[in-house]
Amino acid sequence: MSNNKKTRESILSYTHELKLSGIRKYFDEITDEAITKKIPYEQYLNSLFEKEYDVRLVNRKKRRMRTANFPFKKYLEELVLEELPKDANEKLNVLKTLKFIEDGHNLILAGNPGTGKTHIAIGLGIKACLEGKSVLFTTIPTLITKLKESQSERTLRLYENRFEKYDLIICDEMGYISFDKKGAELLFTHLSLRAGRKSTIITTNLSFDRWGELFGDPVLTAAMVDRLTHKAYMVNMNGNSYRIKETKKWNEKNFQNLKVE
Repeated sequence: MSNNKKTRESILSYTHELKLSGIRKYFDEITDEAITKKIPYEQYLNSLFEKEYDVRLVNRKKRRMRTANFPFKKYLEELVLEELPKDANEKLNVLKTLKFIEDGHNLILAGNPGTGKTHIAIGLGIKACLEGKSVLFTTIPTLITKLKESQSERTLRLYENRFEKYDLIICDEMGYISFDKKGAELLFTHLSLRAGRKSTIITTNLSFDRWGELFGDPVLTAAMVDRLTHKAYMVNMNGNSYRIKETKKWNEKNFQNLKVE
C-alpha cells in the first residue's frame, strides 16, 4: 500500500472518529482539485473546513425541523395572500421578519376555522428553524396531556426547564377542547414561564371573552389573557374558510367530470 493511500485512509478514519462528516464526504474531491490546480495549503485546508461547516449547518437545520414536531410542512411562500383575512394580509410582512421572536413577544392568531391560522403559525415556525431558532409545535390538548403525564411521573420540573428555553413555541387549537381545573392551572403556569422572555404563538377560534368556557374560572381566565396578550402581536383571522372554498372547487371540478350515462 502506498504512503498516499495509507495517509488517505488514516485521515478518513480520523474524520469518522471525530464525526467530521463534511470533510469525510468531500475529502477526495477537494484534495484532487487542490493537487490539480496547485492550490495553496491554507486555501485547501480552509475549503475542507468550509465543507464541514456547511454540512453541519444543513444538519442543524434538519435537526431543528425534526425536533420542532410540525404535523406537516406549510411554508409562508405557499400562502395565497388574496385569500387571507385582511388583517393577516396587512401584517404578514412584519411577522416574516421574526422580530416578535427576537423581542420575546407573543403572537395571537384568532378567528374562525379554516382561515390559515395554523398555516401561518407553522410557516413562521419553519422560517424560525431555518434561521437558527429552537421551535416546538404542539396542540393545546396534547400539551396539557404531556404536562399531566410529566407531573404524574415526577418529571415536570425537567419538562419545565426545556419548555421555557425554546425560542418559539406554537400552541395550536386553543378553544377546540375544554379542559379541567388541573389542566388549566398547568397550562397557565407553563405559558407564564415564558411571558416577557420567550415567544409563543397561540392559534384560537374563540374570542377572549369566551375563554372562560375553556378554563371554567374567571380569575384564571383573566390572568391567562393578561399574560398572553401583554405586548403581543394580535391578528384578526376572521374570514372565509380556505377549506370550504377548496371543497366547493373540488366538488365543482369533480361533478363536471362525471359523465351521466
